[in-house]
Amino acid sequence: MKFHTEYLTFHTKKHREYIHITPQVEGTVRNSGIAEGMVLVSAMHITAGIYVNDHESGLIEDIDEWLENLAPFRQDYQHHDTARTTGTRT
Repeated sequence: MKFHTEYLTFHTKKHREYIHITPQVEGTVRNSGIAEGMVLVSAMHITAGIYVNDHESGLIEDIDEWLENLAPFRQDYQHHDTARTTGTRT
């Protein structure tokens, strides 16, 4: 069985961004030399996610609006302190 692992890193500037990664994933598959199989794409961060859908601006705007209504951006979320604390919050 052949396998290939590649890590992609993205640096975002806003509290929520959508990055079209299909070209990078296609390039990774092409460069791997593997002709058949499956691809696993995993977000390696607790506040990141992967979704599969059309890369269409209207759809992305709808998803963004839905997410903002579901979980509005706030500076006081406890997970913002995760990197600054080593124990439990009091």
